[in-house]
Amino acid sequence: MAQVESARAANPVNRRATILALAAVLCWSTVASAFKLSLQYLTPLQLVSIASVVSALFMLGVIAWQRRLGELTKSWQSSRWWFIALGFCNPFLYYLVLFHAYELLPAQQAQPLNYTWGVVLALLSVPLLKQKLRRRDLLAGLVCYTGVLVIATKGNLLALQFDQPMGVALALLSTLIWSCYWLLNTRIGGNAAVNLFLTFCCGLPWLAAALYWQSLSGDGWQWPPIQGWIGAIYVGLFEMGIAFLLWQAAMLTCENTARISNFIYLSPPLSLLLIALLVGEQIHIATIAGLGLILLGVAIQQGVLRRWLPGRAT
Repeated sequence: MAQVESARAANPVNRRATILALAAVLCWSTVASAFKLSLQYLTPLQLVSIASVVSALFMLGVIAWQRRLGELTKSWQSSRWWFIALGFCNPFLYYLVLFHAYELLPAQQAQPLNYTWGVVLALLSVPLLKQKLRRRDLLAGLVCYTGVLVIATKGNLLALQFDQPMGVALALLSTLIWSCYWLLNTRIGGNAAVNLFLTFCCGLPWLAAALYWQSLSGDGWQWPPIQGWIGAIYVGLFEMGIAFLLWQAAMLTCENTARISNFIYLSPPLSLLLIALLVGEQIHIATIAGLGLILLGVAIQQGVLRRWLPGRAT
């Protein structure tokens, strides 16, 4: 009876963590469509600039609500050079490269290719963090990048003909930048909202410099239409802000992170569905097959399949 009562008492906690995690996954599932729709009205530089300002203001509001404004000076003084490096990686370089990839590729291709960042992170951890290279990391990389080839060639692996090689290269480069960003993040402790706010503040001067350089080349700032502003604000709030905090809250609330970590695998299939419904892209069989291989590779890398094997303790 005591065990039953204990399980009942834990249910509200697990239920809250599940709701938070699913809300974060739903946010992430919408952003590929938001990227593609927003880029109809904005340049990649405009989109990342507006979204970054929105995200920074949102994080500042969160920090004020949490009564952590006093931590800003302390965190900056202890880790200023790390924040400057992080700000260059994200939002400046990462989102600029990613949005250019979305500009060149259909959303159904750019989104799964970007999803391989988890495997890239594991492989980069070997030289940068001196971690051991496991056999499952190599197998995961092989499976994931087979999926990349399937998507990039639209299933025509023998011909190895890429419709948009630059778009594919940029999407894969974004995974490298994002992985480097998280590896740099391991050097900093403290509150996540404080760190993200300072990081984005350090990224804004890079974006301002890029906008100024663009204006010197004759492409000055063109005031976006209302659709562009709505899209950029949405990206800044949900991709760069709310989803991150929802997932963090879910991880802190749940009793066992393994129970919610697998929810992240719902994001790519949901994203493809929304791309078809909102963007109007016809989803190719090769995209679905390639995405399946990428998800399989990520599952192998994270050891999910081992947890699912019969006879193993969960």
